[in-house]
Amino acid sequence: QVQLVESGGGLVQTGTSLTLSCVASGLTFDKWTMAWFRQAPGRDREFVSSFTYLFARAYYADSVKDRFVISRDNAKNTVYLQMNSVKEEDTGIYYCAATTQWRSSDDDRPDEYRHWGRGTQVIVSS
Repeated sequence: QVQLVESGGGLVQTGTSLTLSCVASGLTFDKWTMAWFRQAPGRDREFVSSFTYLFARAYYADSVKDRFVISRDNAKNTVYLQMNSVKEEDTGIYYCAATTQWRSSDDDRPDEYRHWGRGTQVIVSS
């Protein structure tokens, strides 16, 4: 049984940093592309960032480019999202997701991902 468990969310002030973690189990982690999506109240779930298992490439949505950094530690079955210079519009539930696709882009769709975590809440306040 595949499980993705996110952690690290919380209430933070604008301009500060936060790091999210997602630990995966029940899959061969180094054969899965991992991603972060987020969903704000009343809005669709949107792509944030991904890290492919093949060629180790990172992709970012334009809204977070140059502020967020995705990384993965295959030995720990963990993917991270370092969020820097956070803004109020970064508020939402952040979900970890996994796909066997080796390709990714800066605009992946949720339906391209097979497995999902339950999410971790991030609230950015001024």
